[in-house]
Amino acid sequence: MANIKYSRQRESIKHFLAGRKDHPTADTVYQNLRQVYPNISLGTVYRNLGLLSELGEITRINTGDGAERFDYNTQPHNHFVCRCCHSVSDLEMENIDYIMDTAQKNFGGQIESYTTMFFGVCESCRSEQGLTKLAATADS
Repeated sequence: MANIKYSRQRESIKHFLAGRKDHPTADTVYQNLRQVYPNISLGTVYRNLGLLSELGEITRINTGDGAERFDYNTQPHNHFVCRCCHSVSDLEMENIDYIMDTAQKNFGGQIESYTTMFFGVCESCRSEQGLTKLAATADS
């Protein structure tokens, strides 16, 4: 890409994302940056998030609920999406890169990367809904 001009707002977006583990939406980024830059527009936030994603400086996460999330961590890792509160969190687990070889076996093209998303109910929602008790009863 061509040489990108420095932007305090873009750097603020990166700094904001670097301090977060909750994978915020563009609206969350916007609401927080407005405290520092009262005249910033939602369009500016969206454009900069798109640019940072294209440059590979952040990761764009599509959870299927309509609102994209953004992650400062660009290293390969897996995510968990709660179907109740739509929160997105990093999922700590052993390496599953062998899935690339499995997928490549019956595919004529070249697979270069993969994204893994796990869906279910987060611990907080399970507690709120009493699902923890239901799950324990079902396991008995």
